[in-house]
Amino acid sequence: MTTPATGPRLSVPAPFRDAPWQADALRAAEAEIAVPTMLAPEERQFYYWAARDWARGEGALVDLGAFAGGSTARLAAGAAAAGHGAVIHAYDRFTAKEQTKANVLYAAGVPPFEGRDILPLAQEFLAPWAAQTRFHVGHIPDLGWPGGRIELLAVDAAKIATTTDLIAAAFLPHLIPGRSLVIQQDFLHWSQPWLPAQMWRLRDHLRPVAFARRDTVAFLCTAPITPEALEGARIAEATDMELIEDIRAIRETLPEDWDLTRRLRRTIAALRANPGERIAWKMRPAPPPGS
Repeated sequence: MTTPATGPRLSVPAPFRDAPWQADALRAAEAEIAVPTMLAPEERQFYYWAARDWARGEGALVDLGAFAGGSTARLAAGAAAAGHGAVIHAYDRFTAKEQTKANVLYAAGVPPFEGRDILPLAQEFLAPWAAQTRFHVGHIPDLGWPGGRIELLAVDAAKIATTTDLIAAAFLPHLIPGRSLVIQQDFLHWSQPWLPAQMWRLRDHLRPVAFARRDTVAFLCTAPITPEALEGARIAEATDMELIEDIRAIRETLPEDWDLTRRLRRTIAALRANPGERIAWKMRPAPPPGS
């Protein structure tokens, strides 16, 4: 695969300029949502802002990788505050290992409990928004999408490259050009190099418009995502060098003031340190230079 010329750096569109999700009033409103999450503070604020200030109720809000409902709660609360009545779809296996329970749930004040099932906990946390929330329990590609337009698609379930392709095929064709956002929560996480590669291959359909620290980059749908576009964006069978070329290409077009060069260099280094690996939790960080 030959990487095309990258062209000039993209600029941030006006609605996303100056990171409005960091406004003091919005930060205070989001802080009232007491549902445990692994999202960083700015990421939590972006989810809330996207549902409240960007979404208009023209389609569903879809959360792929809801865990115990923290990200879903930010979407639901934002939609409720906006009053547009969008339905929120929460997808997950809704299970948690003991270490995750201890690090995230117990640390947030949830009393210890037996077993791995966290669906009842998520339902309890999301009870204030029960009327607008739909739960989808299981392996996301097996569950699919029941149909209808999607206005916000938050992705935190692309931990395997093959799953990433299946998620794209199931959900991306339902985006609304000019309106829908794809929130790639792990875009900058070094363990998932296939995500920036996939977004580069979809550059004629999805434009990067927002960066929320720690790892989230959001993309605006600019054109319908066709079967041909999906075929060209498949990354599960891509070689390490093809992924590296794609990451380098998107790195050179992201807005300069986001300052993401170092982060994406780390992603490339991790890919080189784990040749052929396409499962996030099997990836190991690259050793520091000179070690």
